[in-house]
Amino acid sequence: MFTVILLMLAGIGTGYLLRRRMKIRVQGVITVLIWALLFILGVEVGGDERIIGALHTLGAEALLLAVAGTLGSVVAAWLLWRQVRRRKGGEA
Repeated sequence: MFTVILLMLAGIGTGYLLRRRMKIRVQGVITVLIWALLFILGVEVGGDERIIGALHTLGAEALLLAVAGTLGSVVAAWLLWRQVRRRKGGEA
């Protein structure tokens, strides 16, 4: 974990020092690296028999988490909207 934090801080420092020189090239490199990481993640998941065997269960859990997270966000946004409207003197 300490290594990850040090690498991140080194990247931040490098980015700060080179911020005016590498703006255009860095975004393309980041995109390619993200694609490569996603591909490698897919290879790892596809190669793990336990994950592939439990994919239907994992999919159901993922769907439940996604629905619950979305509903929670909608309810929180609705409550915040009501609170803001109430403070402005409008009807909620």
